[in-house]
Amino acid sequence: MPVNIIAMVSTETATSTGLKTEDLVINMGPQHPSTHGVLRLKLVLHGEVIKQCEPVIGYLHRGMEWLGQNRNFVQYQALVDRVDYLAGMSDSHAYVGAVEQIAGIEVPQRAEYLRILMAELNRICSHQLSLGIFMLDLGAMMGFPFYAFRDRESILSLLEEVSGQRMMFNYIRIGGVQQDLPKGWLAKAEALVKDKLLGYVDEYEDIITNNPIFTSRTKGIGIIEPNSARAFGLTGPNIRASGVDYDIRTAKPYSRYKEFDFKVITREEGDIFARYKCRVEEIRESCKIVLQAIEKIRALPSGEQAAKETELVAKKIIELLSQSVKEKEQQLMSIAYNSVRKRVADALIKLFKHHPKSEDSIYVSREDLSNIVGTATETISRTLSDFKSEGLIDLKGGSITIKNHIKLENMLN
Repeated sequence: MPVNIIAMVSTETATSTGLKTEDLVINMGPQHPSTHGVLRLKLVLHGEVIKQCEPVIGYLHRGMEWLGQNRNFVQYQALVDRVDYLAGMSDSHAYVGAVEQIAGIEVPQRAEYLRILMAELNRICSHQLSLGIFMLDLGAMMGFPFYAFRDRESILSLLEEVSGQRMMFNYIRIGGVQQDLPKGWLAKAEALVKDKLLGYVDEYEDIITNNPIFTSRTKGIGIIEPNSARAFGLTGPNIRASGVDYDIRTAKPYSRYKEFDFKVITREEGDIFARYKCRVEEIRESCKIVLQAIEKIRALPSGEQAAKETELVAKKIIELLSQSVKEKEQQLMSIAYNSVRKRVADALIKLFKHHPKSEDSIYVSREDLSNIVGTATETISRTLSDFKSEGLIDLKGGSITIKNHIKLENMLN
C-alpha cells in the first residue's frame, strides 16, 4: 500500500515528559480497493492516532472524450460500456439513443423492449453489488455480501448468454441490438425473476433492514439535503433518497418507458439508510419492468430487432459517418490554420521588433515570410488577407504595417 509523507503540520504539543511532537500529514494511496474504484486518503496523524481523514476520489477517468475524437459513431460503441462498467447496458442505451436521434433512425418495438429488459436486469446487478460491498464496508465480513454476489451471478449468466460477455456487453447497437434472444432465454429470465429474485430481495431485508447494528450505523448519518444533492449533481437513488422526485425514465421518457408501469422510489430522510432503502425498492420495481418487457417481447415476432440491417437505416448510418468524417476534417483544417495564424503573427512581431522604430512599415515578400513560418505561400497570402480584413495590419504592395499590436500579440497566448 503506497504511503508517503507530504507535510509536517506545525501544531506542536508538549507531552508529559516535556517532549514536543508534531502532527504528520501523509498520503495513503491512491490504491484500488477491489470494486470501489481508486481511492486516496489524506491523513493527519498525531502519533498513531488519526486526527483527520480526507477521502480524495476521481481517479477513474480514462480519457473517454479523447478516445472519441479518433473514432466514428459506430466505433465508439464498444467504449461506452466502460464509462460505468457496472451498468454497461444503460450506458449503451443512452449513447445509441442520442446517435439515433441525430440520424433520424427509427428503432423497431422489439429492439426497444429488449434494450429496456437488458438495462433493468443490469440495474438490478448494479444495486446488488452496491449492497454487497456496502455491507462489507460496514463490517459484515462474512455472510450477507455473498448473498448479493451469488444472486448477481444468476443475472450475469443471462446477460453473458445473450451478449457473449459478463460486463462489457456491447449488446445495444445503433439501430437495434446485437442479436435476437437465444431459444428459451425469455423463459429462464422470467423464472429467475418470479421464482428467485423477488424472494432474494425479501432475504436482504430480513437480514439487514431491522438489524440494530446496521440501523445504528446508517440512520441519521450522512444526511444530504435536497438542495445540496442538486448542487452536487447527484443522480439515481442518491438524489431520490434526499426527497428529489426525479427519474429520467419518467421525467424525460426515452425509448418506450412510457408504456411501462412502475413507481419512482423516493425517501425524505436523505441519510445512508434512505439510500439503502431506495436501492432495495428499485430492485423490486426493476423486476416489475423486466416481467412487463418479457410479455411485450413475446407478443411481437422475433428477428425484427436488427433495424441496422435494413437498407434505410444502413444508409442513414453511412451518411452520419460521412458527416462525422467531414466535420473532423474541417476541425483539423481549422486547428492547422489557427496554428499558421499564430506563427505568422509571431513572425511579424519579431520582424518589427528588429526593425528601425522610426519606420511604421516593413517590406517583406510572401516568399520570405513563407520560409520564416514554414508554410505554403498561398497560405501566407490568405493569412495576411485575413489579418487585413480583421484590422490587424495594412497591406500596400509588399509593405506591411501593423495597426493593432496588442491584438496581434494576444493571438500568441
